[in-house]
Amino acid sequence: MLVIQNATIYTMVGDIIQNGTICIADGKITDIGTQCEYPADSEIINAEGKMVFPGFIDAHCHIGMWEEGIGFEGADGNEKTDPITPHLRAEDSINPRDEAFRNAVCGGVTTAATGPGSANVVGGTFVVMKLHGDRVDDMIIKSPLAMKCAFGENPKRNYNERHQTPMTRMGIAAVLRELLAKTKAYEAKIEAAQGDLSKMPAYDMKLEAMRPVIRKEMPLKAHAHRADDLFTAIRIAKEFDLDLTLEHCTEGHLIASHLAKEGYPAIVGPSFGNKSKFELNQKTFETADALYRAGVKIAIMTDSPVTPLESLPMCAALAHKAGLPMMEALKCITINPAEILGVSDRVGSIEIGKDADVVIWDGHPFDLQASVAYTIINGKIVYEQTK
Repeated sequence: MLVIQNATIYTMVGDIIQNGTICIADGKITDIGTQCEYPADSEIINAEGKMVFPGFIDAHCHIGMWEEGIGFEGADGNEKTDPITPHLRAEDSINPRDEAFRNAVCGGVTTAATGPGSANVVGGTFVVMKLHGDRVDDMIIKSPLAMKCAFGENPKRNYNERHQTPMTRMGIAAVLRELLAKTKAYEAKIEAAQGDLSKMPAYDMKLEAMRPVIRKEMPLKAHAHRADDLFTAIRIAKEFDLDLTLEHCTEGHLIASHLAKEGYPAIVGPSFGNKSKFELNQKTFETADALYRAGVKIAIMTDSPVTPLESLPMCAALAHKAGLPMMEALKCITINPAEILGVSDRVGSIEIGKDADVVIWDGHPFDLQASVAYTIINGKIVYEQTK
């Protein structure tokens, strides 16, 4: 058994526990509190003077899809040959040996949703995965997580260069509607066949990949920065009765009351860095606070490699500096993304029965001088500070 003693514990679902103990066995949290019992031969970590948090979670990034410092050979996130590629799967591009995984773990980030980029209107499926391991199949928590789709500047630019539909926002919406309508018709034929192979429609790999979307078994993960693109994503989701998460949501603060009424969660960012394209001209760290105060459920993302994944706590800290309450900012990288991604039964908080993904900090993670002392994933110490 691994035991963490004398810690200030942020469970993220209850009060902060002072001088607390966490017991870990078989990859799970088995006890937590101030009066825990454990075997005498347990491995002990004395966390006196330190803070313990659940491993941080990035709800939207591209780790493993664009490898560090490699260029074309490591760029496997956009299949820029067809605006509709729902049959692509993130796990077929992820390289867990990329150094970005180690950097994330050393920075206290233990779980991430990763997947295709936004060059295509529909790019393929995301996964949720742990960030330690040498085989992606063993690291995945949930696959498929969601179907990536994109609105606005990115697909416009990519297909304008090819002189191909879609070259406008109208075209993007039309292409997505066409795919969804075809999927509904395909699904209706399958249901009407009632298992009779002679009556089944011809197999279509793209439409097969979209069937879980129209059955609301997984959401659209909608890349949208501008307010008008956010409304288009919502319009189409309502038209086809789909689940939806709003990704980036850069102009969300301008329409916060509307988004709150619609009820879809927002994964905000990356708010750090320059305004690299026109649709980012309203980018601000104040977005998260405005959405939170309006009543929108939010998480904070890095969009790694746009912002390095280990900078996730810094992004949350800057949102706090811009007005988001501290505990809410912490929730945006712990329990909130876990709930939005549908994996809160395993990660996102320190609770009995959950995966033992625990990070011990030598200071508050919003302090840029603070460092990770230990990172524990699935009950194993995968990083230990040596200085």
